[in-house]
Amino acid sequence: MKCPYCEYQESKVVDSRPTDEGQAIRRRRECISCGKRFTTYEKIEELPIVVVKKDGNRQVYDRNKLMNGIIKACEKRPVSMAVIEQTVDDIEKTIFNSLENEITSVQIGELVMNKLKDVDEVAYVRFASVYRQFKDVNSFMDELKKILGENK
Repeated sequence: MKCPYCEYQESKVVDSRPTDEGQAIRRRRECISCGKRFTTYEKIEELPIVVVKKDGNRQVYDRNKLMNGIIKACEKRPVSMAVIEQTVDDIEKTIFNSLENEITSVQIGELVMNKLKDVDEVAYVRFASVYRQFKDVNSFMDELKKILGENK
């Protein structure tokens, strides 16, 4: 680490402490050449995930969009915010653990549907109706029959 005072290339760590709820480490350093102390912060590098939309456009992943879609599907249903947040956390964990820097909106939609199926069937059907863009009542009924078949 280069000293901000004399620009010497080497320093020693005098003290280390976690900050930001463990998301970073604060280090007090001392320059080996001039003896002055300075502070550095070490954080995990987070690379943005890019969502590839159906039309080929790319957008940076936005947790709020995912959260809002699930909240809308669960509207007026007995699903707590804690369950919704846990669902979003689980989906994000799957996305970020894939180690890919791009994911399609189709993949995200499938992840949401798989999670919502376990959370609330009505929320699942609501989300599926928007996500799958059912063309008519028959395609909607086919999806309902799949759910009913799985519950037997």
